[in-house]
Amino acid sequence: MKRVLVLFGGVSSEHEVSLLSARGIIQNIPRDRYEVLTLGITKQGEWLLYEGDPEQLPGDGWLASGKRTPAVLSPDASHHGLLVFEGERTRIERVDVVFPVLHGKNGEDGTMQGLLQLAQLPFVGCGCASCAVTMDKALTNALADVAGIPQAKWLPVTRRAYEKDGAAQRKLAIDSLGFPIFVKPANAGSSVGVGKACDEAALDAAIQNAFQHDEKLVLEEGIEGMEVECAVLGNETPQASTVGEIVPCNTFYDYEAKYIANDSELHIPARLPAEQIDAVRAAACRVFQVMGCSGLARIDFFVRKKDGAVLLNEPNTIPGFTPISMYPKLWAHSGLPYGELLDCLIRLALEKWEQEG
Repeated sequence: MKRVLVLFGGVSSEHEVSLLSARGIIQNIPRDRYEVLTLGITKQGEWLLYEGDPEQLPGDGWLASGKRTPAVLSPDASHHGLLVFEGERTRIERVDVVFPVLHGKNGEDGTMQGLLQLAQLPFVGCGCASCAVTMDKALTNALADVAGIPQAKWLPVTRRAYEKDGAAQRKLAIDSLGFPIFVKPANAGSSVGVGKACDEAALDAAIQNAFQHDEKLVLEEGIEGMEVECAVLGNETPQASTVGEIVPCNTFYDYEAKYIANDSELHIPARLPAEQIDAVRAAACRVFQVMGCSGLARIDFFVRKKDGAVLLNEPNTIPGFTPISMYPKLWAHSGLPYGELLDCLIRLALEKWEQEG
């Protein structure tokens, strides 16, 4: 029986979302096929092997329950797993495959994937390079432009440039993009720090807020249309699920609309003609391959109202796996239930490692 290490938490603004996703994954991995270990990283960066009820994960309840032992992933490939520290004694827990459930910085940006590659441990999801590129919205947009993937007009802004001449930066954005303008931290997910501006004062406020989360921002033109998402699964020959549509309860699909409020509408499949659904699915697979993805990704798009154009919003290499997350919902609708989806992802990770090894 293979040993799967589920890695959760992390020093990230998406720490809480990671706990919710990890709970779902831990509870649904087929236990007749896999033995599960769980390793949590606190908000302060402490690594702990957790032996307790996954129901205690949300809200960091796991830090007050169950057995927690200091442990780290060893970069030494001969260890092939965890170093667990029990007082003056250190033991090795061998691991066959790692399932990283670390959303955002320090987990979805290639840092953890680099460590796992050094450790020569198979892991679920994209490799170091594709995670790094897709985590940085400016790099993603630049690569999409080079590849000819349609997307909204956009501009990058750095803190240094904005502090030097914010008025000039705002004028460039207004002249190039028009209103409304969406302001996004370049390296954050779950819509953390994202703002929408309809005038210059609101633009400045949104930029100042976004700089609390990153040193680099992406400004994008507002697209009037439908927000849709597509789940992609596979390695060299990826497959796309059906397409899901989001009708946010707020003015856009922000963090509150995703994880706090229950008023956003999800339509699976999206309320689109069959040919447009096929176009989104094809675009999702192309983005997956252009970005060098493997294993899984959720690719988000806009379908513009005025002409039906399919425009890339962003790829997500470690999408949410909470009970309300679109990725598992889309595959369940496509005939792949949660537990079987997790089994498929683990097998894809092992197959990729065998092929590359």
